[in-house]
Order: sequence, then C-alpha cells, then structure tokens
Amino acid sequence: MENKTYTVSDLPIEDRPRERLQKVGVDNLSIQELLALIIEKGSKGQSVLTVAQNLLAHFGNLNEMKNANIEELKKVKGIGFATACKLQATFKLSEKAELQVKKFGEKIENPQDVFNLLKKEIRNKKKESFYILSLTTRNNLIYIDKVSTGTLSASLTHPREVFISAIKNSASTVIVVHNHPSGDTEPSEDDLKITQRLVETGKILGIEIVDHIIVSKDSYCSFNEKNLL
Repeated sequence: MENKTYTVSDLPIEDRPRERLQKVGVDNLSIQELLALIIEKGSKGQSVLTVAQNLLAHFGNLNEMKNANIEELKKVKGIGFATACKLQATFKLSEKAELQVKKFGEKIENPQDVFNLLKKEIRNKKKESFYILSLTTRNNLIYIDKVSTGTLSASLTHPREVFISAIKNSASTVIVVHNHPSGDTEPSEDDLKITQRLVETGKILGIEIVDHIIVSKDSYCSFNEKNLL
C-alpha cells in the first residue's frame, strides 16, 4: 500500500477539493486545497493534500513559491517536472491577469502611480526584472510587458527588446521600470548607461522615454524626478 500513488479520488468525498469547491465556492477553499486542485495527484504513500502541504511547509508562503524556479519546486517531495510546470503557469497567468487586464487605460500621472501599479508584482523578486509600460499621448496605459529577467544584480536589457514592445503596442511614450533586490534604489553606472541608450534610441524611433523608475520593496527612484534623463 505504501507504494501506491494517491489521487484526489482516494480522498473521502467530503474532503475532495473539487467537490468542496462546488459545494462552498472557490473563495472558501484553503490555500492547501487550491494547490491540491492544481497538483491533481499525490505521490507514493502520500495524498494530494499532503503534497500541497509539503509545498507550503517548504516555501513558507505563496510569494516564495511563486518566485521559485522549476528545479526549486522539484525539491519538494511529490512535485515532479510536469507539476512544477503547472504551478509556474498558474502563477504566471494570475500575474498577467492582474497586470494587463485590470489596468488597461489607467492614466499614469506620476512615478507613484507606477510604483503602486507594479509593487505587488516586482518588489519581492530575487532577480532584477525589467518592464516597459506603453502609453498613449495622454499617458493612458496601453500595455505592460516584462522585457527580461537578469541575474541577482543585473537586469541585462537591450534597447531592441524594449522598443519591440513599444512598437508592437503603438506606444507614443514609454516608461521603463526595474527592481533592485538589494533594496537600494540608487541608480548604478549600468542603470545610467542603459537609460541613456534607451533615450537615444527612442529619439531615433520617435518614441519618448518619459521615465526610468527603479523600485524596491518600499520605495522607488525616478530618473525624471532626479533630472537624470
């Protein structure tokens, strides 16, 4: 019996996440039950709910789980490659829904608006991530694109990737944003150099870089406000 792979159907009917969702609604399911719905089956000797609990115990919270890569997820007992992929896809869909659907058309008036828009998505990332906000002539948001993810201390961004997104979205102006995992929002020499390259490229293409904003967990630095553009 110990070598059996347990599935949701092995649980008592009243404990099965799907039946629970149908009966009480998705808002009333626990995090463990929601994870179990994604995982779908357990592993040898443990139920799907146990595997879900293993995930929670290993990472401590959903944010750490969200930021884990495939190999880190696979370290959890009962999580294989396919399930790790499903977990990453689920988190990414949620992220894209929040960034792209609810915020479409929102007017961006100042750096604080940008910080408020992206802080949940970007401020807790362990690696530098680079984003572009495509805007209309009246500074209404058209789209948010994630351009790149770099190392622990470098975002590794090329103007080509930035302006491909801007052109695709028919942007009149853009704001670029990246995070500093260290918490220090002071621009580095590399930040200043890439910003200058972006400004110069934008002038050639007729797409203005109106700001470059560096964010951390609790604060931000605006190149526009510091007259660094």
